Amino acid sequence: MQKQKFTSCTIGSYEKKCFSSLTETEVDLLYKNSVKISFAKGEVICKQGGLASHVLYIESGLVKVFIDDGVSTLVLKILPSCNLLGLASVSDKNKTFQHSAMAYLDSEIRQIDITVFKQLLFQNHLFAKEIIDILIENSAQINGRFFSLTHKQSYGRLADILLCLAEKIFKTNEFDLNLTRKEIAELTGISAETVVRMLKKFKSENIIQITGKSLKIIDYTRLKRISETG
Repeated sequence: MQKQKFTSCTIGSYEKKCFSSLTETEVDLLYKNSVKISFAKGEVICKQGGLASHVLYIESGLVKVFIDDGVSTLVLKILPSCNLLGLASVSDKNKTFQHSAMAYLDSEIRQIDITVFKQLLFQNHLFAKEIIDILIENSAQINGRFFSLTHKQSYGRLADILLCLAEKIFKTNEFDLNLTRKEIAELTGISAETVVRMLKKFKSENIIQITGKSLKIIDYTRLKRISETG
């Protein structure tokens, strides 16, 4: 049996376009019962424990999803455009957000009335299956992430995040790293000081190149091997 590979990447591999199963009439109903709001980098989009009257759709930007107890913070995932937030609140037994979300970059979020969203789930079985598939993918991705955070060494976790950013967010080996070292530390579960030290080591070993905010993966094969071996 082939060994399963886990990664602390915060982005799932589910890439099916949201709302693709809706009819034109249903899409029109959805948009008539929604509003689009702009959030600047660092603004809170939803608060853990808050009443969930809407499902949130990321039209553009990058969003951090996390839970906290007032002292410590655990990042569950980061989401680029074309992703949904607050799906757990669709259940009649759960009327509050189970997590907080914050804009990592300037983002545009569409707030969809949760009653209308539920109506579409009931009347369109293909759409309901699509949402179930998203929930399953989210669960599998978070499980793999937590396995990696508890079993991989720091270098493997940082390699995971760099590959995640390159492959699933920016979709190129060279991109502007707009996240701070502290934010990268949150994603990898290590200290900001350790992140700085490891980035310098990756750079000195010609695995990556950093110029200002620009980061380029030079030796993709080696970075992938570090990610896999942990």
